[in-house]
Parts: sequence; structure tokens; C-alpha cells
Amino acid sequence: MNWKNDDNQKLINAFLALENIGEAQAFLRDLMTEDEIKEFANRLKTAQMLSEKIPYSTIIKTTGLSSTTVARVSKWLNGPSGGYKTILNRLHHRNQSSREEIGGV
Repeated sequence: MNWKNDDNQKLINAFLALENIGEAQAFLRDLMTEDEIKEFANRLKTAQMLSEKIPYSTIIKTTGLSSTTVARVSKWLNGPSGGYKTILNRLHHRNQSSREEIGGV
């Protein structure tokens, strides 16, 4: 993947320019089809489930993804780029902070 390509850089910068949930929802809806959004949401859910050591068979039943896609997500989750791990850690910390703010933990 050529991340230095102008079009790819513009896409990355577009994500970085989003300021809130509403903007992110509107941009994603304009950028992708509903099925693509569901697919990417399921891939993120798969990465989370894999990080929790949930079996492939359960992930496939829960998400509807193919075994090939689950294996690919696993490869990327455990690969050197660390994209899934970074976002899962940030989401985990954000969720913990939210619970602490409302007196949960």
C-alpha cells in the first residue's frame, strides 16, 4: 500500500479532520455504502473478539464474516503495523474513563 500517494494522504487527513461523532457518521455514510460500513464494523468487532481469545467459530457465527476474513483480521491484529491494537487499546481506555466518570469503576 502506498500511503504517500496524494489520494491516500487526503483520505487520511480527512479522517484526522473529523471533530465529533456526528461528523464521523456523516462522512462515513457519504464515503461508503451501508453494507461496507457494516463490514468494517464487523471487522473491528472481530479484532476485539480475537483479542479476547474468542474462538473463530463463535466469531463467524456472531459477525457473519467468512473464516478467511476472520483469519485475515487475526493476521493484521497480530502483525507489525499495530492498527487494530492501537484502536482497541484507545477504545478500551476511553470506555474505562467513561465508566470512572459516571462512578462505575
